[in-house]
Amino acid sequence: MKILVSRTMNNQLDNLIPKFLNYLGDNGRDDQTVKNYHFYLKRFLDWSKITTVDELTLELIEAYRQWLDRQVNQTKKPLEDSTKNYHLIALRSLIDYCNNNGTSSLDARRIRLAKLPIPQTDSLNNFELEKLLAAPLEIKLKKIIQWRDKAILELLFSTGLRVSELTNLQTNQINLDQNDFIVQGRYKKSRRVFLSNQAKFWLRQYLKAREAEVSPFLFIRYDRAAKKQTRKKITARSIQRLINQYAKSAGIKKPVTPQVIRHSLARNLIKAGHDIESIQALLGHHSISTTKKYRR
Repeated sequence: MKILVSRTMNNQLDNLIPKFLNYLGDNGRDDQTVKNYHFYLKRFLDWSKITTVDELTLELIEAYRQWLDRQVNQTKKPLEDSTKNYHLIALRSLIDYCNNNGTSSLDARRIRLAKLPIPQTDSLNNFELEKLLAAPLEIKLKKIIQWRDKAILELLFSTGLRVSELTNLQTNQINLDQNDFIVQGRYKKSRRVFLSNQAKFWLRQYLKAREAEVSPFLFIRYDRAAKKQTRKKITARSIQRLINQYAKSAGIKKPVTPQVIRHSLARNLIKAGHDIESIQALLGHHSISTTKKYRR
């Protein structure tokens, strides 16, 4: 999703924010996240009336926090702490962007966030994982779809890719004669991920079946609306739907998402004795505290 800069804008922040939002989209944030950031930042500007980065001060942001404390949601209930944090996290990210571009010296880490209960990270046990990974071959579908979906699930569990990273993969990024490849994650940060033998096997099966297809993307759509010569890449929503479908067919009662598969890989690696720093690098976490939650 591209946020266009209006030529009629005549203040610094009105011109800067669309560039920031485009930057988020270009660096792996999904469309919904970009839309949410757009909403949060517009709300802040409507409240503050500021026009320049220099006016972004800790005192102003603290006043904004107090204003958020008095706001209510659509059901007339006070905003939850997590919702208020989302507003402030959007400001933090904008300030980090400004710092990287030399337009601000404010330390975004000084913007306080409300302390929230530590969420439980959902994951699948080994039996559930085996059932989920086997499911694409047990449902009557075209072979190309079975092999594509099997490769998707094996790749997600093998690499710990975010769903946005997986949908953007191109065929020339992966050499199946090697056991790893480089993926570009959020904020154009590259990291090395590893392919299991199962992931490599099913990727080969899938790629052999789609040799004649015209698309640079690794995983593409095969619905009736997608014509052969104009195959589009599979979407994050489609991947979520197919994971839901396979989880149900495998008899898994709990909700299963691409993130749950990512969590399951992290938990398995911890149980196998891998150190936290290597798991952090594999998953592309900015903070090691994010990785440490999988110990619980």
